[in-house]
Amino acid sequence: MHIQVDVAVVGAGPCGLTLASLLGTYGVTTAVLDREPDVLDHPRAVAIDDESLRGFQAAGLAEEVIEDCIQNAPIRYHNSRGRVLAHVGPSGRPYGWPRRNLFFQPLMEATLRRGLARFDHVELRTSTEVTQLECTGGGVRLTARRDDAEVRVDSRFVVGADGGRSFVRDAVGIKLLGRTAPTKWLVVDVSEDTWDSPFSAVYCHPRRPTMTIPLPYGHRRFEFKLLPEETEDEIVADDTVHRLLARFYDDLPMPKITRRRVYWHHSRIASRFQSGRVFLAGDAAHLQPPFFGQGMNSGIRDATNLAWKLAAVTAGRSGERLLETYDAERREHAETMVSFATRIGSMYQPRSRATEVVRDAFFRGVQLVPGARDYILQMKYKPAPRYHEGVVVGADPKDRSSPVGRLFAQPLVRDEDGRRRRLDDLLGSSIAVLGLTDEPAHHLSPGNLRWLADLDAVLVRVQQPAPQRRHAWPSGEPVAPGCPDIARIEVDDSDGAFRDLRLERPQDEVIVLRPDRYVAAVCRADRLDAVIGELCDRLRG
Repeated sequence: MHIQVDVAVVGAGPCGLTLASLLGTYGVTTAVLDREPDVLDHPRAVAIDDESLRGFQAAGLAEEVIEDCIQNAPIRYHNSRGRVLAHVGPSGRPYGWPRRNLFFQPLMEATLRRGLARFDHVELRTSTEVTQLECTGGGVRLTARRDDAEVRVDSRFVVGADGGRSFVRDAVGIKLLGRTAPTKWLVVDVSEDTWDSPFSAVYCHPRRPTMTIPLPYGHRRFEFKLLPEETEDEIVADDTVHRLLARFYDDLPMPKITRRRVYWHHSRIASRFQSGRVFLAGDAAHLQPPFFGQGMNSGIRDATNLAWKLAAVTAGRSGERLLETYDAERREHAETMVSFATRIGSMYQPRSRATEVVRDAFFRGVQLVPGARDYILQMKYKPAPRYHEGVVVGADPKDRSSPVGRLFAQPLVRDEDGRRRRLDDLLGSSIAVLGLTDEPAHHLSPGNLRWLADLDAVLVRVQQPAPQRRHAWPSGEPVAPGCPDIARIEVDDSDGAFRDLRLERPQDEVIVLRPDRYVAAVCRADRLDAVIGELCDRLRG
């Protein structure tokens, strides 16, 4: 069997499936190859954040995914005496979705796989194990086995989303740097849960730290650190597992144990995320301990960053140099997340009772300060990506308040029919130029307007909120005689989110958003044409 596509994705986990769905929305011919015959019937990741849901929104799948989630799930941290150190209960929705959600991975993966069926130009090949990778003059050839038959896939680009033991990573000779923790953890998954505990809990203990996480539809995850004297065979034995679970259920009926397994915790990152026409994403590119629940979410960020760039290059709108920005933008933040998750894990197990006393006093003190309490409660401590290099114009690391290189907020706005909608649903999937004080088209040359039109960009005039007002430009009305037709919309700042931006940074009269909704540039209106020209140079590669 011979398959020819623009992009071949190896691995049909959350990262690979998200990437394929996004490529599908862009019209990129894609093949996804996975050695497993079907979705694995046990969860691995259990938490999904608002950034990932926004990525699913771009792929048209967020509403279906979140229906199977426990939304805005709180988490409590306890010390060794059972006292609550911190209660993290995020309620804000800066990106348009709940910040912390618990899900059952087999259900989510099934949803993502069904989503691929929408596209005639995307195919999923299961029970297909890639055995050879060869870089050719104009692309990459994969050789795989399926039912004792050979499958050959020729593609312009390959993305290895095939997990921590990535075949693709090894095939192109990329090293995985970092370390593996010397301790092991027992993971126990149960169903038919009877314990009424509607929050995740972390029991920080010098000897045996423990975590428990409620999952949808009566499932629950437990994680126990192995003691130095315990062996893997001992810890997975029925009597040991039942003894560890019994403390949580007292007189309640015990749940059904569906899975038990011992894991090492890895803190590793690939030395680079690209080798020519081959890219790494998800666990193939970075591995982090599960203490902060960001392993899978980091992989979704990889997918949203890479998808629009591959789409621009395969469509001929950008040169291949654009793809080099993937490593420049994603690797530094992935490394930050690995380091952060590793430090969080050290908090779970204080070195001594004295260390625990100091830590507890710190947490109690912090929560007495209103701003600091909100910092913890709303999960503002999570490291957010900020790109200083790549597809950004005017990024200044010294300007801490600048939105350039950051993921833009997703407020609710009112459309021309008066409906309140999430911003991304109106912007579509291309570049968006938002004018906060004036119509952006008035400040663009015919050449730049033509370039934006070729990119299917949208120009947005943000109006100050005015009840019952409707806005719409006549369909097809040109900006000026001889200028290209380009999509233009007006939105009503019904919640005042853009007003607040203007009050904080009045010089940011125009905001340019990339397809992944990171801020490419901000500027005064009279600087817009120059900024778009510079952005054009970067995108053309």
